[in-house]
Amino acid sequence: MLRRNLLQTLFTPQVAAVAAPAANDFHFSILGDRTGSAQPQIYGRTLREIAMLAPDFVVNVGDSIQGHDDSKIEAQWDEVKAIWARHLTQKHYSLAGNHDVWDDRSAALYTKHTGFPLHYSFRHQNALFVMLDNSRTDALDAGELRFLEAELERYKGASPKMVFCHKPFWAVPLAKGDTSFPLHAILRKYGVGHLISGHQHKFIRTVKDGVAYMACGSSGGDMHGKLLRGEGFAQGCFYHHIWARVRGGEVRFMVRELDGMGGHGRMFAAEDWDGAPRFDTGDPGIAGRPAT
Repeated sequence: MLRRNLLQTLFTPQVAAVAAPAANDFHFSILGDRTGSAQPQIYGRTLREIAMLAPDFVVNVGDSIQGHDDSKIEAQWDEVKAIWARHLTQKHYSLAGNHDVWDDRSAALYTKHTGFPLHYSFRHQNALFVMLDNSRTDALDAGELRFLEAELERYKGASPKMVFCHKPFWAVPLAKGDTSFPLHAILRKYGVGHLISGHQHKFIRTVKDGVAYMACGSSGGDMHGKLLRGEGFAQGCFYHHIWARVRGGEVRFMVRELDGMGGHGRMFAAEDWDGAPRFDTGDPGIAGRPAT
């Protein structure tokens, strides 16, 4: 009997154990503002670069059209949709900006042309993305906060959780150390790791109570006034997009400045910017060069 068991062990095919796939393993890109006013060459180059990175999807933080002119709104949406179709093959999630939506008619046309409501959520693998609307307000109104809390309660087991709203109304109070606004309490309660905005055409990032607040700056919207005031890279004023890697419950963001006529091609990990850059803004690649 012992001999027979031994032979069975020797000649029975052994099946290698296959590890269960990670709950999350994907990339996405964040596309910044285009308008106020649009810089076509910059925006087109940003889109081409994102497309070449081949993310699983793109999140657009809003202000895709110039807007605020009822006679031109349809043509403006047709124009930007043609640009997206030319350059982006990835799934594209839209967020409403104040240039996209300013009254009820523009809100209806936003939904018609983008295919998205003003607020919604979506899941990718085990990650949760909640898209909120503050296109016509500065802070998030009570209805948006109720929607947010309902989605976070509904998908309590999701990880990681990311929330998006166009206007970074949080930037001023956080700069003063004030975390008393209702949104912050909700994000902490449900373990949301990131709140991401756009609007100001500058990169912003600060961390409070374990929540990283970040604004993607301009991906093709004008920054001429900021540059005239002497603002530059160290103040977050540079053309860029953001590349995100989600693995398990962790999200890592890499900020990519355009090169050539759009900038100097600097790249840095988002966590190396907390209120201000914590690296050599001349060339972080040189400053971080390993010894050889």
